[in-house]
Amino acid sequence: MWRDESMRLPGKPENMADVCLIAEGCYPYVAGGVSTWIDWLIRSQPELTFTVLAILPGTPQTAPRYGRPDNLVAIEHVLLDDNHLGTSRNWPTVTAEHMAELLGQLLNDGSPRDLRELMGLLGGGRHRVCLDTLLNSPEAWQTMCYHYGSMPHAAFLGYFWAWRTLVGGLFRVLTCPLPQARIYHAVSTGYAGLIGARAAVETGRASLITEHGIYSNERRIEILMADWIANSIDNGLDLSDDRKDIRELWARAFESFAHLAYGAATEITALYEANQTFQYALGAEPEKLSVIPNGVDIERYGQVERQPHARPTIAFIGRVTSIKDVQTFIDVAERLRDRFPDLQALVIGPMDEEPEYAQECVAEVNRRQLADTVSFTGPVKVSDYLGRIDVMVLTSISEALPLVILEAGAAGVPCVATDVGACREILEGRPNEHSAIGPGGLVAPVGASEEIAEAIAMLIEDPERLRAYGERLQRRVREQYRSEVVADAYRALYARNFAPQIKVVA
Repeated sequence: MWRDESMRLPGKPENMADVCLIAEGCYPYVAGGVSTWIDWLIRSQPELTFTVLAILPGTPQTAPRYGRPDNLVAIEHVLLDDNHLGTSRNWPTVTAEHMAELLGQLLNDGSPRDLRELMGLLGGGRHRVCLDTLLNSPEAWQTMCYHYGSMPHAAFLGYFWAWRTLVGGLFRVLTCPLPQARIYHAVSTGYAGLIGARAAVETGRASLITEHGIYSNERRIEILMADWIANSIDNGLDLSDDRKDIRELWARAFESFAHLAYGAATEITALYEANQTFQYALGAEPEKLSVIPNGVDIERYGQVERQPHARPTIAFIGRVTSIKDVQTFIDVAERLRDRFPDLQALVIGPMDEEPEYAQECVAEVNRRQLADTVSFTGPVKVSDYLGRIDVMVLTSISEALPLVILEAGAAGVPCVATDVGACREILEGRPNEHSAIGPGGLVAPVGASEEIAEAIAMLIEDPERLRAYGERLQRRVREQYRSEVVADAYRALYARNFAPQIKVVA
């Protein structure tokens, strides 16, 4: 592997990576989305070395989905079910009451100062308090009970498991081994952002955050929809009732973790401008914020040639999961078949992340007698299909800046997408777009199968409009989302945040 020797620092240990990427629940064991971005980022910076710190619910059950880049020196794990962290069995030199107050602050409105105090209490190196003491000792029980006093109206059983999960996760990321690196780069807030904040406090080195979606917002949505969380009180429409219940404890904790991570970060990047509004609302300082979009290999996808095909063809490209709402794509295909009897609708992507949901989608196709229309390809090389797709369709409930739209656009394929994340910005242009390119696709509300179907039909029925939309999207992607330009932006981000000298932390 070629390496720019000018990037080396005298005295830097050989086992110290230039960048430690901290990611939760994705690379290298889940394909697509953020994992694809991580794989691209590592390969786009061949002059740097990387370590990936993967935060997982337990021991990975699948093999890595990505070939290992030459400059990826290690993949480390933080397991959220690991009960063997730390060494000292002595409770920290603090009362249970004060520990409850400190943890309550970190779960409600945390700051780097609070984190630094907690890290000091937990100790370091060979003297770090072990997880069993922090969660299972008499002092741990007293700590939990003191905090429960701040929300006694909540059912204790629900509170108990929320506390064990949230505080247990916090203690695990503060007691797990921390890889040595010149820069720590978290790919979200949440537990990844907490480790980045810990690294900043512990090492004094730069902690960066790149958010694809807004993690705390996504967790709040999941928590509100979760049927395994039961509130104990009904606030109804009484806005003056400020009692905090179990759902709010969960949601507020992840917002607090985001606030803490933003406070410790040197720089915070988003994929598109709209997300900066959420980051600012959660406490990110404006001077830390910038936008670096996703990028696409223009040359690779730009070489895709249009292939003659007799059937009008639409395609969903992505993981077959509930958040992608493939069921709506199936509904769209059924609606379009009435107007285009020979329609072909392809579902292109892996089906093993949510196997039950994937099987429900297959069953729904069969129930509606759509097997001649809708086909599931499984994981394939997308560029082999783009040449015979007329319209790429994205029905997601939530997105950040979807790579699949950029890839389709680079190949000249117009898109119809739900109005989530940066989809409208990519298809219609940014508000400050310098050149008036015009629309490269259409957007519709989430779940609006009738509107999505009508937008697709408008393109398929008019070959000239279809061609024009594809050309416009291709031009916008070429001008604004080139992979090499985005790689340069991350190269500059790292360069200005590397410490001039390295102090090795034991």
